[in-house]
Amino acid sequence: MSEIKIPKLNIKYDCELPNKQLVLVGGGRQPSKDWLQKAVKGRTLWCIDHGVDICHELGIVPEMLLGDFDSCNNTSLQWAKDHGTIIETFDVHKDFTDTQAALKLAREKDAFCILTGALGKRFDHTYSTIFSFGNSAIRGCIADEQEAICFLHDNETITISADTFPKAISLLPISEKVTGVTTKGLYWELNEEELSQIKPYAVSNVLAEKHGTNSFTIGIAEGTLAVYICRQENQM
Repeated sequence: MSEIKIPKLNIKYDCELPNKQLVLVGGGRQPSKDWLQKAVKGRTLWCIDHGVDICHELGIVPEMLLGDFDSCNNTSLQWAKDHGTIIETFDVHKDFTDTQAALKLAREKDAFCILTGALGKRFDHTYSTIFSFGNSAIRGCIADEQEAICFLHDNETITISADTFPKAISLLPISEKVTGVTTKGLYWELNEEELSQIKPYAVSNVLAEKHGTNSFTIGIAEGTLAVYICRQENQM
């Protein structure tokens, strides 16, 4: 059993995890400074394009900055350069997103990834990010202090413990279908069920209060599943 601790959430995996851990900061909703500082502690920090504006504002220097830099502030870019950040530049006219490029490099580094600054703004960006992450085969999650998305792949089980009772827990298929979905600790339990993209009904579940714990377990047989946890409503 391997455990990942991020602010407000612990995730236990039934498989071995990479030793290297990365925090990737994108250009979506800004995580709180306190959350990001805790998430980065003991981990390597990378920024993706506009994500450098977030780190600049919060005063947290990244090891690496990746992007085509069509959306970040030039002042933030210069700040990163002045602080010795490694810069990886892509052509604006490309057939992949900056986030996809960062995930590819993280995959090559064999790292567990915590992606933040990735939710809460444009739907198309969020959609692309979630499916890109889920299909990257990277062990990791998308998270900030408001929401988190953990990913399960073939024959994996995770146990998630939240510091407070989540407002909602949803199971969202990333692959066309996910088989053998079994849960423990939720109000509406699943036992060897199949979930599909054409009928994503396993949403807005909650913890089973009878268990007296803020933990729950999800296991699957085959496919890729996103486990969504809402801790507080979106604040735009």
